[in-house]
Amino acid sequence: MTLDRRKLLAMGAASCFALPYQAKAQYLAKKVKITDVKVMIIRGTWDWNLIKVETDAGVFGIGEGYWGPGVKDITLNRFREQLIGEDPLNVVKLYTKLLFLNGGYGATGGLTMHAASGIEIALWDLAGRLLQTPVCNLLGGRFRDKVRFYRTLQRPDKRPEEAQAWGDQVAEAKANNPYGFTMFKVQGDGIPPSSDPTFSEPGHDRYTNQLTNLDIRRITDRMERIRKALGDTDFAMECHWKYSVNDVIKLCNAIEHTNPMFVEDPTPPENPETLERVAKATNTSICTGENLYGFHQFSQIILRQATAGVHIDIPKSGGLFEAKRIADLADLYGIWTAAHNPASPIGTAASAHAAASVRNFRVHELAKWVDWWPTLVTHEGPFWKDGYFHIQDKPGLGFDINPDVAKAHLAPGEQWWG
Repeated sequence: MTLDRRKLLAMGAASCFALPYQAKAQYLAKKVKITDVKVMIIRGTWDWNLIKVETDAGVFGIGEGYWGPGVKDITLNRFREQLIGEDPLNVVKLYTKLLFLNGGYGATGGLTMHAASGIEIALWDLAGRLLQTPVCNLLGGRFRDKVRFYRTLQRPDKRPEEAQAWGDQVAEAKANNPYGFTMFKVQGDGIPPSSDPTFSEPGHDRYTNQLTNLDIRRITDRMERIRKALGDTDFAMECHWKYSVNDVIKLCNAIEHTNPMFVEDPTPPENPETLERVAKATNTSICTGENLYGFHQFSQIILRQATAGVHIDIPKSGGLFEAKRIADLADLYGIWTAAHNPASPIGTAASAHAAASVRNFRVHELAKWVDWWPTLVTHEGPFWKDGYFHIQDKPGLGFDINPDVAKAHLAPGEQWWG
C-alpha cells in the first residue's frame, strides 16, 4: 500500500517507542516499504560512505557507514536486495537481519558492520522523518539538548621536533576557535617519531612497541607545555594502541600531574587483560573503544572495568541502538561514554543524537577538518556553538545533504546518488 506523503508527514509523533505515540507508529506499520538503497562516496577528510534508503511513501533516510573502501560494494550487492520490500520502521530487526544473512562476510566486525551501521543510521533518520520527530526522541528521549565536542589536533605542522611547537599549537587552536571548542586532543604517539624520524636513537625500532626513558621524558615535557598553554581547558592524549603495558603505565604515571581528561588507546584493543592492567596501575583515566565492534566486544573491557570511558565509533561499531546498549552497560559500572568520530556531518549528527539520549555521556570528537565540512548539509545556523552541537527540533537528523557541495566533492568515479 502506498500512502500519500503529505498525509504521512502531517501525522506527527514524538517517539516510536514512547507509549503516547505507539499508536501512530503502529498505524504506519506494514504500510511503508523500502524501495531502494543507494550509496555515494564523498571525498572529505576521508572517503565518506553516505547511504540513502528510499521508500514508496516518498520519504527517505540518510546515514553513513565508516569511511574507506568496500562499504558501497557490500551495501549495493548484498544489503540492497535484502532490504527492498521491508518495513523501514523495524530498525533493529533489519540491522539484525543484515548481520544474520551476511555472517560469512564478517558480521562481527569490519566492512559488514561498517555498512550495516550506516544502514541502521539511515533507517533511524527515515523513522524520524516518517514520525516527524528528532532521532534522539526515538532512542528514548534526550538527557540534553546539546552535546559537548572536542577537536582533535594532528602533529604540529611546523617544527614538530621542537618542544615549543606543541604548546604553540594548542595555544593557537584555543585562540583561533570560531566554534568555541572547550577541549582538544593531541597526538602523544607523534612525539617520539617527530623527535627521531629515522628511528636512529638507541632503543628505537619502527616495528616494536617500546618507549625509552627519553621518549617518556619528551612526552611528559610536551604535555606540561600543553597544560601551561591551555590553562584549565581540558585536553586528552592519543596513543593509537602503540605501546607495551609496562611502558605505557610509566607514561601515564609520568603525565598524571598534567591532568589530561584521558589517555586514549594506550594498548592494542584485542587484549582486554592488558588494558585492565594499565587502568588499574595508574590514576590517569583511560578511554578506548574505537576499534571495537558491538556490544560483546565492549562488554569485555566494561566487565573488567579496564577503562574509565568507552570511546564508541557509532557509524562503525553497530549504529545508534547498539551504542545505547553499550553505554547503558558501561553506566552500570560507572564508566562514561564518549564518541570517536572521523565522520562527515551526517555520521557526526547521528552520533550526537545518540549522545543526547545517553545518560552518562561525556564528550564527542571532531577529527581532522576541511573548510567546507559544515556546508555539506543544510544545517540552520552554526554546526557548533560554544563547543556544543545543538539538537534541532526537526524530523530525523534535522537536515538534508547540500547537493551542490556534495557534487563538488564526489570521490573519483562517483555520481550524485549513483
